[in-house]
Amino acid sequence: MDVSPGSATTQNHTAAMLLPLLFGSLLGEVAFAQNASLPDSAQVIDQKSLAVLETVDPPSVQNLSSVFLPPGITSQDASSKPFHVYDEAFLELLGSNVSLTLIASSAKDPLFHEAVVWYPPTDEVFFVQNAGAKDAGTGLNKSSIIQKISLAQAEAVAQGLNSSVDVIVVNSTPTVINPNGATNYQGQIVYTGEGQGDDIAPALFLMNPLEPYNTTQLVNNYYGRQLNSLNDVAINPLFPNAIYFTDSLYGALQDFRPWPTTTIPPMVYRFDPSTGAIRVVAADLNKPNGLTFSPDGSVAYVTDTGALEGFYGVNASLPATIYSYNVTAAGNFANRQTFAYVSPWRACIEPDGVLLGKIWVGSTVANFRFTGKGRMVIAAETKLYYVNGWGVEGGDPQDQY
Repeated sequence: MDVSPGSATTQNHTAAMLLPLLFGSLLGEVAFAQNASLPDSAQVIDQKSLAVLETVDPPSVQNLSSVFLPPGITSQDASSKPFHVYDEAFLELLGSNVSLTLIASSAKDPLFHEAVVWYPPTDEVFFVQNAGAKDAGTGLNKSSIIQKISLAQAEAVAQGLNSSVDVIVVNSTPTVINPNGATNYQGQIVYTGEGQGDDIAPALFLMNPLEPYNTTQLVNNYYGRQLNSLNDVAINPLFPNAIYFTDSLYGALQDFRPWPTTTIPPMVYRFDPSTGAIRVVAADLNKPNGLTFSPDGSVAYVTDTGALEGFYGVNASLPATIYSYNVTAAGNFANRQTFAYVSPWRACIEPDGVLLGKIWVGSTVANFRFTGKGRMVIAAETKLYYVNGWGVEGGDPQDQY
């Protein structure tokens, strides 16, 4: 995944493509409960009750930037049971005691933005501040920061033993400039840097997750041309040595990169560190953002957040869409299909595009990561959440450490 569209933080609110977060209703709960156990923290949404509303609000009220609540349901109702079940299959993912806990917060500065990465050897989670948010004071003045938390501390908060976790600043050396996306890669963490101004080019950085957090640039150009502002990164299990990443326009749309950007279109790339080769794998997107692969690596998912234009507002006629691609034997992307058009918030979606369920946190989520069996960390800009008791082990093809 960003607070409301049109703000400095909207550009990635669909980047995390397989998570949740929205409204709730108790309608239909009895029917579901007859077939499967419903956790105390969950409630069922009867989608049939939403198909025909007594009043359908005009576009000025209900749009890409608004939160939809079914009639008669308040935000308090939605928060009281934050796991919202749209399809009975979602219950297979929820454990019997699944819980959602706020573990850290910030008054204004969006410290909990993207690049959420679990590092199993130390059981820590890394994440980054929003690089372009006005409340962050970043942009041309300073680079955004990398931070980390201990999952042992997160569990202590969930058990009521502590009130919050320690959020530790990671001083990468040399500094990763405006990091936005990240994933595990061969025992280290690879970051997408968005660049800064005219002279600091966007780049892929490789960082040691242990002190002194030494970093190395992997690539910072496409045959001599600067890229725009690298956004997200993923590793395909079929090609574990290659690095796939998206390049979008959000550095320019948040005024810390040149505008208009004319050197190269926004695209999706594959970089092979062993040979230095870089190639385009998808070029038919407006603002390519989130990126991930199916567990077997045969399908790539790319979010196009074209509708979100940073400081310049929202254009709902542009995409807010997740596309799927077949991954070819050569590692390229082919046969683009629409996987889902997304609401302003994220949802857990089946491979056939069916909405299964959502998790309500009361604000927009920018990113999340499964962190081993039963656990998940959710970054919601000014709030950081911990999910425990998730019913299935959180598998992620990017978690190759």
